[in-house]
Amino acid sequence: LDVYSSSDAASFRDWLVKKHLSSSSIKRIFSTIRAVFTLTIQEEGLKCSNAFAKTFLPSEERPKRASISPEDIKRVQKICLEVGDERRLLVALISDTGMRLSEAAGLSKDDLKVNESIPYVNIRPHPWRSLKTKSSIRKVPLVGASLWSAKRIKQSNPTNQFAFPRYCNDQTHNSNSASAALNKWLRTHAPDGCVVHSFRHSMRDRLIAVECPKEIIDQIGGWSSSTVGSSYGKGYELPVLAKWMKMMEGQSNWI
Repeated sequence: LDVYSSSDAASFRDWLVKKHLSSSSIKRIFSTIRAVFTLTIQEEGLKCSNAFAKTFLPSEERPKRASISPEDIKRVQKICLEVGDERRLLVALISDTGMRLSEAAGLSKDDLKVNESIPYVNIRPHPWRSLKTKSSIRKVPLVGASLWSAKRIKQSNPTNQFAFPRYCNDQTHNSNSASAALNKWLRTHAPDGCVVHSFRHSMRDRLIAVECPKEIIDQIGGWSSSTVGSSYGKGYELPVLAKWMKMMEGQSNWI
């Protein structure tokens, strides 16, 4: 580690920039490298400095990702209802849950609890699909189009354990392929700039519109909370989450 210099770190930064990585991706990569260097230098009692410690990293202003309005969500959901194939079921499931595409594409049918008194999706890690953060592990009540989709998925292809076998098997899931196909389809049915992930942004907006508390919004979406208190307790129970999800869904009246 003592042979690396600050110019080496700068050269590596420039190489990443030429590969057209975003500023956030470059910062994430450098954060990992810094941590590895720092830990090794400390643990091994080395006298060298961390060459990656003070590398200048460019910042960029990225446009805010578009949300989909409740009216456009309702229109897309109706198309999903009419078509009812695997891809449209995936869109419908995401539309009223705010799940990340990778979370939804990697579900097993056992994760869809449609016969409970409060239907919900159990978002958890699987051998074929990990989750982004610890807070991503959660239970989200199923309402509206998402409940309809979950019921259809449970009835389809009874010999297959996966909710979306087109994009998932017992070794891996292919959310990149799903993203490309679904975003291409959405371009003809949603406003400019809207992608599948826009449903996730809209979920937050829709919950805010019914004055849902921030802590509940974070739990439903699996967003990490910055407050110390969020690390205590087990969070809100399903009946509380369902109350706010139904209020949100009631505003659009999708069917």
